Amino acid sequence: MLPLRSLAFNAAFYLVTTLIAVGGLPALVSRSATRKVARFWARTTMWLLDVVGGVRIEYRGLENIPPGPLLVAAKHQSALETLALVTVFPDFAYILKRELLWIPLIGWFLSRAGMVAIDRSKGSRAMAVMNESAVRAIRTGHQLIIFPEGTRRPPGAPPAYKLGISHLYVALGVPCLPVSLNSGLYWPRRSLTRRPGTTVIEFLSPIAPGLERAAFLDLVQERIETASNALLAAARADLAARGHPTPEAEPTLERQPSRGI
Repeated sequence: MLPLRSLAFNAAFYLVTTLIAVGGLPALVSRSATRKVARFWARTTMWLLDVVGGVRIEYRGLENIPPGPLLVAAKHQSALETLALVTVFPDFAYILKRELLWIPLIGWFLSRAGMVAIDRSKGSRAMAVMNESAVRAIRTGHQLIIFPEGTRRPPGAPPAYKLGISHLYVALGVPCLPVSLNSGLYWPRRSLTRRPGTTVIEFLSPIAPGLERAAFLDLVQERIETASNALLAAARADLAARGHPTPEAEPTLERQPSRGI
């Protein structure tokens, strides 16, 4: 049953994504319209994930989200949170690697929606450009979303937080909202499997501006990792009880990322 549900969801997801991307092309005339298409795509995917894949999303701690411009630091285990967070923040903007803008159709929407793209080949200059673009986004009232580890990490993998999040925190001078989750157990990276159950995305208490970089980086990592590990433990127990056991710590063969951007 699990392979069939996963196959059905993936087929529906890629079909709907293509239809929305093509049908939404007229929305590229305006940034606000482009974001509306993105939210429609995200909500449609969440609905398919629930109805076809049996994966529901539970949001916790919504009351912790402060109004106005904000730096959102989220754990990244899956494509799921990339979609889900779009439905939560009204003026979202992601910090993402420049290569994503080269994806046919999808890249056009990302570019038009005002995402902050990073060219990592530029080294230290990339961080300066990122900060400049992020400041502009915050000044226009956006909620700026960043994945501090830079890429998806397997559930249970050692944390690999980069320095970019601490530079942004100091440069922007706005609250930082840590986000924990357990999505990697239900929508694993680099896998077509979708395990049924309830994914939890938890918004933790915001960190006020004013800390030094090192102190902030230690604090945001400790908060996200502690809460995410607790969510993973509860989810593993639930999945095992329903006949979908998962590895205690999914292995990763990649090198530990440096503390770059």
